[in-house]
Amino acid sequence: MYEEEKKLAAMEALKYVHSGMKIGLGTGSTTKYFLEGLGEMVESGKISDITGVPTSIRTEELARSHGINTVNNMEGIEIDFDGADEFDPAGNLVKGGGGALVREKIVAYNSRDVYIMADHSKFSQRLHNFPLPVEVLPFMEESTRRNIERIGCTSIFRDGKKFRSDNGNYIIDCKFEYTDPDLESRIKMIPGVVEVGIFRGIATRIFMGNGENCRIMDFKKS
Repeated sequence: MYEEEKKLAAMEALKYVHSGMKIGLGTGSTTKYFLEGLGEMVESGKISDITGVPTSIRTEELARSHGINTVNNMEGIEIDFDGADEFDPAGNLVKGGGGALVREKIVAYNSRDVYIMADHSKFSQRLHNFPLPVEVLPFMEESTRRNIERIGCTSIFRDGKKFRSDNGNYIIDCKFEYTDPDLESRIKMIPGVVEVGIFRGIATRIFMGNGENCRIMDFKKS
């Protein structure tokens, strides 16, 4: 069911893509459906001259395999299309399950609009289901992890430090009783922390697959 909802959300978001656009290309299972659909539109000639900024090496490879032109540095991104691991009624997001949170946040921050695609299981009244990903430097990383835990969580290195982001850093998955969006600034103040998977006030529209329908939630980007 969730896979069908992801496809439904991705197909609805694709309706907002037109020829000549500069777009952000997120990372994750829902974005995969978006890229497949976009590739079909490009191949069929329905749209052309699309340029995307990929948020991970994996996304870049997938986009190019579908005939989508990609660049790693571009001004004037119109819409960033991405997924989320969890989101709340205010449009706050937890992202980073795929380990691409740093590049995802850079692209989102530099986009005019951010469109999030997800199935209904990602919706929570309060952010608490998905562990909060935090990217940290591979230097005194154990001390960084302990300093994060002092804020009030339990944490583990993803895959026991075997996982490295595209930036060469570790990901720490942190379990809070409630992932308050205000935690973003507190965690980022800790030396060694590169980025936090809380995306607050960034999403402008969320496409949520729900059964056979797609609910669209609009927000004002701060």
